[in-house]
Amino acid sequence: MSSSRPAIDSELAAALQAMPFGPNGVFDLTDIPATREAVRALAETIAATIPDEPTVTADELHVPRADASDVPLLLLRPRNAPGPLPVIVWFHGGGQVLGFAAQDAPWLKQLSAALGCAVAAVDYRLAPETPAPGAAEDGYAAYRWIGDHAADLGLDPTRVGLAGQSGGAGIAAATALLIRARGAATPLFQMLQYPMLDDRNTTDSSLRITDIGIWDRATNLLAWQAILGDRAGTEDVTPYAAASRATDLTGLPPTFIGVGELDVFRDENLDYAARLRADGVPVELHLYPGAYHAFDLFAPQSHLAESFRHARNNYLARHLTKAPAARAAA
Repeated sequence: MSSSRPAIDSELAAALQAMPFGPNGVFDLTDIPATREAVRALAETIAATIPDEPTVTADELHVPRADASDVPLLLLRPRNAPGPLPVIVWFHGGGQVLGFAAQDAPWLKQLSAALGCAVAAVDYRLAPETPAPGAAEDGYAAYRWIGDHAADLGLDPTRVGLAGQSGGAGIAAATALLIRARGAATPLFQMLQYPMLDDRNTTDSSLRITDIGIWDRATNLLAWQAILGDRAGTEDVTPYAAASRATDLTGLPPTFIGVGELDVFRDENLDYAARLRADGVPVELHLYPGAYHAFDLFAPQSHLAESFRHARNNYLARHLTKAPAARAAA
């Protein structure tokens, strides 16, 4: 059996040519402040190309916390959808060191309108300023606050799911583990788009994905160093900092995982899906051939991206419309 790496999908390969590569790839974590500014500028450029969704309102809310600063939330709601609305608690991508909640607002508004649901995007604290599990604590605080204030916001506290992208999907997974540990109401689902789960970086895909330039091994090692400091890769890491560290996955919510074949996170995602399933958690798993990390963002017009969005939106539509009784029986 050949150990050569599969070819990149042709549409995704063409999209690579247009990417803003520097010597350390698209996301240079050797200079996090500068890369944060570049990510913000890129997000604003992309936002300008997406038509606004006037049927969805956007409100900035703040979740109070006793032991830290407030957690900002961007709450998106369709104006005319009948309430109370189901809710997606959303965690943006950026390797837990980059990005901001509003970067996803243009397409999350479209998702909100299409599904008739609210989306609460969490502006969680970033590393290295806030090491793990600070971001998951922010996620837990936001989840509990939404449930407690659902009636005031026109939301349905029995239909609240977690979702995220890349580093944010890792935070969503860690948040689900915190929710379980503290006995709060189980989320409706966790929808994990190529999640960042394992700080150990010992899987085959972690070792092999080194030169695509989007989120390769070297970038991932720098990110985990920022998130965990000297704890990265040691035994001194809890599941609330890196969800793959959890050994018991029973009682977690139904889970969607989608990842590319050429993603550094591929094998940790496949392992997490298999262990969830082994522990009795319903899992929907999608593996996209020839796809690199965040392919749906960098090649949004590609057939693979279209397939991924369809699978994701279909999953969300099916789970958001579940009655509470059906949820309890799942």
